[in-house]
Amino acid sequence: MIKRFPDELVYQVFSLLIAFILVHALYVTLIRPQANAFLEQEAANVAANPEYVQQRSFFVVIKDYEQETCFVLMFWAFAILGFKGRVTWSQQKLLDEDLLRLPGDMPIGPEDTRDLVTRLRGLPDAMQEYLLPRALLTAVERFGATRNVQDVSNAARDICESEGERMESELSIIRYIAWAIPSVGFIGTVRGIGDALGQAHRAVEGDITGVTSSLGVAFNSTFIALVISIVLMFFIHQLQLMQERLVLDSERYIDHWLIRRLVT
Repeated sequence: MIKRFPDELVYQVFSLLIAFILVHALYVTLIRPQANAFLEQEAANVAANPEYVQQRSFFVVIKDYEQETCFVLMFWAFAILGFKGRVTWSQQKLLDEDLLRLPGDMPIGPEDTRDLVTRLRGLPDAMQEYLLPRALLTAVERFGATRNVQDVSNAARDICESEGERMESELSIIRYIAWAIPSVGFIGTVRGIGDALGQAHRAVEGDITGVTSSLGVAFNSTFIALVISIVLMFFIHQLQLMQERLVLDSERYIDHWLIRRLVT
């Protein structure tokens, strides 16, 4: 677990950089040029025909800096979710394996703990960091030391509960991103309304183009931010469900394959 934290931190930093580079490149090469071309065409159509009904474009809706920031944060959050989801899925697959490798319903006595500890310590280093092997190893070592089944049950439950709390706390960065995205959208709203108020004198003179453009920034940024936040919260909820199932299934695995077979 100590080794995993720096790796995950490096992954988060690089995924943020990559998300920024990719999204900004897309905005520079495609989205903003398309949006500007569409707005110029619409302005020409209005100038040629005052009764022309202006159309809407998705490129115009997402062209501003606030929306770009929201998309960067969204892809960053998806990268972190993917990392944590892959780790959780790898741990979930361990529940289908017999890590103790004992025949049938063979009872486990204190004299068997040394062999079990050797088997568990013989697992690959990356696998030993997972919840199930760590909880099994702690439980077997506790049984060898105390020969008390209740102590073994408490030790395994404590490991699972602490792992659940750790996974819950590590979701805080994703929840922060999910909170930050609507905040960025509201910043765009404030900026757009401020620009619109700054051009109110032109509206009084009959030119409402600047006001409507600024109000478009205000509402488009909030709209995109809220949509992204809704989608992101759905995937956060799914990851949290996966992690909670992992903890509960690990407790059931230990109870079925270890604790029920212990004899003193």
